[in-house]
Amino acid sequence: MSNNYKEKFIEIFTANIKRDGADKLLKFLEDSDFFKAPCSTKFHLCVEGGLVRHSLNVYNRLKTLATTESDETVAICGLLHDLCKVNFYVVDYRNAKNKQGVWEKVPYYTVEDKLCYGHGEGSVFLISKFISLTMEEAIAIRYHMGGFDESIRGGNYSFGNAASMYPLCPKLICADLLSTYIDEVEK
Repeated sequence: MSNNYKEKFIEIFTANIKRDGADKLLKFLEDSDFFKAPCSTKFHLCVEGGLVRHSLNVYNRLKTLATTESDETVAICGLLHDLCKVNFYVVDYRNAKNKQGVWEKVPYYTVEDKLCYGHGEGSVFLISKFISLTMEEAIAIRYHMGGFDESIRGGNYSFGNAASMYPLCPKLICADLLSTYIDEVEK
């Protein structure tokens, strides 16, 4: 993995996030697997360093969409929306045939969810252990999965209310979707 992504993340983080506890949050990230973790097990950026790359992609997309929000809010939501994925993936092995048709053990990522707090909720929880969030930031991060969120698929109306009340919420959803399905698609 290129250290370039880590350096760029830290540069954006330190230039924009000035709240009390930001230094401790960055230290937490550096001590965790954040800069080496994949972004998913098989969907997008399932590679070492995928999580930090995705976070930068979402930040860059959000910058173009969030024209009325502060630079700090854009950095917090773009860079940290998937914090629930810290120490979330582990490498396991399975048997697969190689190009010669011979079975061999190959590594793959799997989930080991120790937080058990939900996706958006887990990110809000972890971020809040270090810095305070505005209500709009917390709501946007909580609902950034949009229609992929289990509570929304189950008919929970709070998402519609959140998206109507807090414009940052649909902006973050769009930034995440554009990053995932446009920027991170293998060519």
